[in-house]
Amino acid sequence: MKYEKNQYSEGFSICGLIIAGGFLWWGFNTLMTDSWHWWWWSGFIWIAIGIAIISGQIYALSNRSKLRSIVKLEFEQTPNATIEQISINTGITIKDVRAIVLDLKARGELRGKFSTKTGEAKHVEVDSTMLPETESKVYEKGKYCSNCGTPVSKDAAVYCAYCGAKL
Repeated sequence: MKYEKNQYSEGFSICGLIIAGGFLWWGFNTLMTDSWHWWWWSGFIWIAIGIAIISGQIYALSNRSKLRSIVKLEFEQTPNATIEQISINTGITIKDVRAIVLDLKARGELRGKFSTKTGEAKHVEVDSTMLPETESKVYEKGKYCSNCGTPVSKDAAVYCAYCGAKL
């Protein structure tokens, strides 16, 4: 699998699927209505462009699951790793590793917290059968992580406890 910069967070797009649908409609419409004119063959070009866009979107979607598996494996091998260490080990950008960690936590496949002082993962459990847990804590008003929006409970926190992003 070849990784490209920001492939996880920017790879798949609903807008891309809508555009592909437009190209397909345009291509089929051209084939059906302009079959007697000399430009009827242009319908095949529009259909090919639509199919290319759709296949690219399917590839991006399937690649996301591979990237999630890679990050999960890194947490299984090194439970106390930081986001930066995982980025260095895997070659995935820090932005994408953060997005993958948030997705894994939302799916319940990654459970644990990050140290607010060092950014290292604490009490990390990797399991595909876990459901996301909810915690109720008292947080200071107005302090939130800029990456994931989690309320920050300590003034001395340097890293977010939920996603591991530097505050």
